[in-house]
Amino acid sequence: MKIKIKKDNEIIEEITEKKGITPLEIKDKYQITVDYILTAVKVNNNLQELTCPLKDDCTLEFIDTSNRLGLLIYKDSLSLVFIRAAHEIFQDVKVEIKHSISDGYYCEVYSRFLITEKDVNKLQEKMQEMVEADDPIEGKLMNIIDAKNTFRKKDDKIKLDLLSHYEREQILVYKYGEFYEISSVPLVPSAGFLTSFDLNYLPPGIILRFPSASEPDRIATYKHQPNLFRIFTEYSRWGNILDLSYVSSLNKKVDSYEINETILISEALHENKISKIASQIYEHSQKKKLVLVSGPSSSGKTTFSKRLAIQLKAEGLSSLKLSLDDYFVDRENTPKNEEGEYDFESIEAIDKELVNEHIQRLLAHETVEVPKFNFLKGIREAKGHWEKLPEDGILIVEGIHGLNSKLTSSVAVENKFRIYVSALTQLNLDNHNRIPTSDTRIIRRIVRDSFFRGYSAEETLRRWDSIRQGERKYVFKFQEESDAMFNSALVYELGVLKKYAIPALKKVSEESEQYPSALRLIKFLEFFRTVPENIIPKTSIIREFISGSAFNY
Repeated sequence: MKIKIKKDNEIIEEITEKKGITPLEIKDKYQITVDYILTAVKVNNNLQELTCPLKDDCTLEFIDTSNRLGLLIYKDSLSLVFIRAAHEIFQDVKVEIKHSISDGYYCEVYSRFLITEKDVNKLQEKMQEMVEADDPIEGKLMNIIDAKNTFRKKDDKIKLDLLSHYEREQILVYKYGEFYEISSVPLVPSAGFLTSFDLNYLPPGIILRFPSASEPDRIATYKHQPNLFRIFTEYSRWGNILDLSYVSSLNKKVDSYEINETILISEALHENKISKIASQIYEHSQKKKLVLVSGPSSSGKTTFSKRLAIQLKAEGLSSLKLSLDDYFVDRENTPKNEEGEYDFESIEAIDKELVNEHIQRLLAHETVEVPKFNFLKGIREAKGHWEKLPEDGILIVEGIHGLNSKLTSSVAVENKFRIYVSALTQLNLDNHNRIPTSDTRIIRRIVRDSFFRGYSAEETLRRWDSIRQGERKYVFKFQEESDAMFNSALVYELGVLKKYAIPALKKVSEESEQYPSALRLIKFLEFFRTVPENIIPKTSIIREFISGSAFNY
């Protein structure tokens, strides 16, 4: 059979081999190199295990940790080693993979005694032993009945609840020692691939750290993120209020017709948090006249800002809102990235001088002509739209660069109130499989782009890596400098977005480079029951993405 080996969108080698050979054997035999840590392979653009036997002519592309899916495979594989290590060290243990933080997963290990720093060191040593032992991680595509029987024998009720709502006939199940796990992606063939990891003690839990998109082959220096950890803790409490931790518990709410109450409570919790932030601003309103709202793409900054203005009015404060999107430089002056594409995430894509000038003048209660950016023509236009900040009013400036001091250098830091908005998913698939925060945001964006911007899911997925790179460079590093944080994620939202996202994702061609990502998201969304949207308030953050909002955008 004839095999073409592809790298960086080019065929680098053509070989002839016998049927049954695996991609890993080909890599070793022909000394194929990858740039970072090898995790998987694309066979005719389908993501596969490195040990899958090849049966026909095909094209191979090896995947490493510099790839979005390759890094996810590494994280999920390492999580399985962590879970097994914890079970082998501690007695009567329960492991929860909670959420992402500091280039890692925050995890909690429940045993007879509280986990100490000494225990964390033991756990790290055990994991290192397991990596060196290089035991196989064996995957099998099971039909749902067999998968349920497997987890029933293990008395894993959480997995059984999840599979009871799954819409596909088959699911990928992995065996590592005596442990079985489901996965949305193929895992590495054995523990020996997982050479780069670290554990940090963060009471009451542990951060399982791995390479990142910015450093795909090493562990970055640990940076504690107390604000982010605090907001995750708060939203865990919200999950307890709603009695929702896993997707299966959300699905049960849909089946039992309790979902309407879940939606209303979720929205009430959002409104309560926005009200508290407005009260904070009111307390400092004599000094802090400039409110800056930042956050990554599709985090709901715009709707949050509009709802904040309403809550400020309830506190007796008038406000004026500016969107940094209207201060883009003309398209011809927009900087380009290494691939030669427009870098809209760069702070240099914003007219910083004009932003500073307008903020200064507005805070001085002068009248300013606010521009409007024409995204179709790629130019900033003067529309005769004049604004003046009311006496004792609050100026709200919203955009991804909102917390970057370069944009507001004309205002002293003590006169700013800084808010960071993100969609930090508090719901997980089960106790071992977390839902990446970026998945919620990319699904939001796919739906919004198809509704309002005329972009296909393929186009949105294609640009996502560039967007994420810009966020890491220009947005995430400012989150710990905020005076308040708001989590815009709604526990029920993926059940709503599913209805719109899956049809859009199914349009991605099998030949497209984005097909593996689209397929993974489809399989992921199929775990959710469809959530009815008729009761969702018109002021909800989710309305920014699915339409029907009371606000104009």
